[in-house]
Amino acid sequence: MKPERIDELIAEITHELDAIESIRTSVESTFETMPTDDQQSVYHESLALKLHNFYTGCERLFALIAVDVNGGVPRSPDWHRRLLKSMSLEIPGIRPAVISKHTERNLQEYLSFRHLVRNIYGFELNFDRMKRLIEELPEVVKVIDQEINTFLGFLRSLTRLD
Repeated sequence: MKPERIDELIAEITHELDAIESIRTSVESTFETMPTDDQQSVYHESLALKLHNFYTGCERLFALIAVDVNGGVPRSPDWHRRLLKSMSLEIPGIRPAVISKHTERNLQEYLSFRHLVRNIYGFELNFDRMKRLIEELPEVVKVIDQEINTFLGFLRSLTRLD
């Protein structure tokens, strides 16, 4: 990979990390201001969409890496799960693992929830499940940020090799 493409990839990944942080902030703000009356269902649907957007942001970040470093995104009906799994694997001679196995397991829950949000009506959402994902989100985002920044260090080291 050319050094200028590495720099561009780093910028794109950094942009996605910033978007993920904005989503985290929005989830926390919405959750903290959620009323206890009849308006709750509107907040539940809003939070569900925000959690959906969180995982979509992670997946966009992973797709950037898969295309430029791995050589492409998996091509199969279960490509979403395979893409996530591939990010927790070291590819000898290509790249280290992007995220830990622990982070992969945490993100599998957000991937499953995103799938659910896409396939049911908003009023069918289980808020207890959502609440757990909302409460875990700050720590999940913190760890993702740390792990992705470690990966960015790997990418930066490639520009120093040329």
